[in-house]
Formats: sequence, C-alpha cells, structure tokens
Amino acid sequence: MSTPASTSSNQRPTHTPAALIAFAWTLVGVPLAYGLYNTVKAASALFGG
Repeated sequence: MSTPASTSSNQRPTHTPAALIAFAWTLVGVPLAYGLYNTVKAASALFGG
C-alpha cells in the first residue's frame, strides 16, 4: 500500500515565518482593496449614487 508524499519518513513539514505570510497577504490585499474601492465608487456613480 502506498503512502502519501506528505507523510513520507524523509520529509519534514516546513515552517513559513509569520512575517512572510503577512507580507504576501499585504502584497495581494492592498491592490485588491484599491480595486474593489474603485469598482464600488464607479458603480455607485453609475447607478445613481
């Protein structure tokens, strides 16, 4: 019976630093929030806001 690769005896789980995760989410989240803000602003002007 084969075992999944994640539970192989020669592989250990890696630890990603929290600062790197926060930086990555910031890198994605800021442009996303800016785009959503502009979309909502344009839509409200278009539909009588």
